[in-house]
Formats: sequence, C-alpha cells, structure tokens
Amino acid sequence: MNARSVSELLSGVDVVDLGRPMFLGMPQSPNHPEFRITMPRRHGDAHRADGGSAANDLLVTGTHVGTHVDALGHVSHCGRLHGDLDADEVQRGGRLSQKGVEEIAPIVARGVLLDVAGCLGVDTLPGGHEITIDELEKTVTHMGVEPRQGDVILVRSGWGRLWSDGAAFVGRETGVPGVSESGARWLADIAPRAVGADTIAFECLPAGQGHALLPAHRVLLVERGVNIIETLDLEELARRGAAEFVFVMSPLHLIGATGSPVRPLALVDSAHNRK
Repeated sequence: MNARSVSELLSGVDVVDLGRPMFLGMPQSPNHPEFRITMPRRHGDAHRADGGSAANDLLVTGTHVGTHVDALGHVSHCGRLHGDLDADEVQRGGRLSQKGVEEIAPIVARGVLLDVAGCLGVDTLPGGHEITIDELEKTVTHMGVEPRQGDVILVRSGWGRLWSDGAAFVGRETGVPGVSESGARWLADIAPRAVGADTIAFECLPAGQGHALLPAHRVLLVERGVNIIETLDLEELARRGAAEFVFVMSPLHLIGATGSPVRPLALVDSAHNRK
C-alpha cells in the first residue's frame, strides 16, 4: 500500500478548535484555584556568549479551569467514588491513587453535537434553564443524528456566547443553563465515552445558588462512570451545523489529578461550512 500524504488524508476536513484560551482573569468556577501565569525569566535577563537570550514561564493553575475534563475521582457522594471506592482512602497522600485523570486514555471518537439552543430557536438558553429529556430528544430529531455508545456527546446551550463577559458567563446572579438530573441519566443510558457542555459546570445552576448542588456530576461521574468536559467552545460547530464529527482530545498525564486542562479538536467535513 502506497503511503498517502497528510494533506491527502485530511482533504475535505476542517479542524475546529473547541478549547477556550487561558489567560489571567478568565471566567472560571469560583470553587477552583485561579489560573496564573508569569514570566520569571525575561529576554535580556541573561545573554549567552553568542548574544542569544531566552525567556520562560511559571504556570500555576487549578485543573478545573478553562476547557477541562473531569476525572471520575473529581466528585464523591456520601464518601464514595465511582466503583464504590472509599474517597478518604483513595485521596491519602495528597493525590488520587485511583480514578485520577491519568486513567483517561486519549480520545479519538465519534462526536455528536446536540444544539439545544438552536433546536429551541434561541441564541442562548436563559440562565437557570433546565435542559429536559424532552428537549434532548427533540434536539436529536432536529439535528438528524442519533447518539450511540462510545460517542462523545456535546450539549450546546449557547451560554458560551457570554464567554467574553466573564461575570455573565459565570452566572452567579442569573444562574446558568444546563442538563437536568434526569437528562444526565438519559445521556448516561447511551453509554457515551464522555459528555461535554459550553458552561463552567455540566449542570443547571439556579440563580444565586452557584454550585450548591451538582446532581448531573453525581449521576455521570459517581454513578455511571462518564467523564465530563466543560467550558467548551461550541459556537463554530453550531454555525456550521456540524451534527457529527471526529472528536480528538487528550488530557495532560497528571498522575493522581482530579482533572486536566484540555484543547479538544473536532475534525469536520468541509461541506459543513454554512453560515
């Protein structure tokens, strides 16, 4: 078999970046350490004999800021992790001995977009809107795509359009739209490889309550063993009307971490480039 060039293999394929940029002051959950980056060594601080100089960075960040994936060990319920593991035992030593993010293998899978906002004919679902099973089923019909076992299912609320307005995106006062507890069970019943959303938490967050309760996390991470991807940029996929695509993502190999920043990619048929 003759080797084919990369350009031939990718002919007719567009790469859509689903990750958000990471920068000082970016919107994030108030429950996690802030993202910080600084340059401890600058160009000109030292010179090599030939005149060369180099700069470097110091990065300090929580693992659940920016676009990120939740490991199964991120959430417990009544002291138990997924698989009925004792959370206290697993977290001894300051990191997870099981269910850490290193257990998430690199993902190359069929991706499915459920554009709930688009199906309901709005740019953005209102804050605190609970995405129901009925709305998910209507969106499947609207998109003309059937999610299957092993897929990565991405749910668009349109809330990502507020990303540039940090406080509005966090939605402390307004609430944030998201999948209901029953909707999370509906998704888990499909047995997806992972699920994702365009908000900082894969949850319906009522106005003024913040992250007081996380039922979808409990269902997906603790009960059903489904990884969650948050703070996705799904606007370009929605603009293209790309209901299915190849989804590519790999977390950082952080041993014992509860999550990891990621930069997911969607490989989309170039024909899905409508405006």
